[in-house]
Amino acid sequence: MSKKVEYLFDFGSPNAYLAGKALPAIEARTGAKFAYVPVLLGGIFKATGNVSPAISEAGIKNKPEYGALEIQRFIKKHGLTKFKFNSHFPVNTLQIMRGAIAAEMDGVLPIYFEVVAAAMWEQSLKMDEPEVIKAALDAGGIDGAHILARIQDADVKAKLIANTEDAVARGVFGIPTFFVDGEIYFGKDRLREVEEAISA
Repeated sequence: MSKKVEYLFDFGSPNAYLAGKALPAIEARTGAKFAYVPVLLGGIFKATGNVSPAISEAGIKNKPEYGALEIQRFIKKHGLTKFKFNSHFPVNTLQIMRGAIAAEMDGVLPIYFEVVAAAMWEQSLKMDEPEVIKAALDAGGIDGAHILARIQDADVKAKLIANTEDAVARGVFGIPTFFVDGEIYFGKDRLREVEEAISA
């Protein structure tokens, strides 16, 4: 019996990008298929009182440097040569996360995910400007005008809110977060444990 595995993401997190790039290999090794669940990280932070590491680690000697070292180790381990830290960080992801909901409803979330993740963390685009979003989606083979129109729909807005509230209710405080049959795992550095739980 296959296990239910979920990947909760927001494009604003570089660690979510890095973790997402490692998932296909885990799927290939285990036969599992991750459900990609769009949530709004800002909403999670507001609901839990959490803040980004850029804020919480500011002024702490050596910790940010160690975090950067771990990112480089992860990049090397998984061969993620295209990663580039977004020069516009932090980017307001409300539009592109609503876009993820719209893409999911339209049955094109996998390609939408790849296109937007690359725009954010490979091409360093300012993905909170509608014209930039549209151009990136169009270039990736997605109807950008359609997505931008859909993100104004009440059902799309409501679904992103519901996903985010449900995540907090299930114990989520940051991104990326994974669930294996309801068991929570936080952060890209828990992927080994995620894979072990899938295979157990």
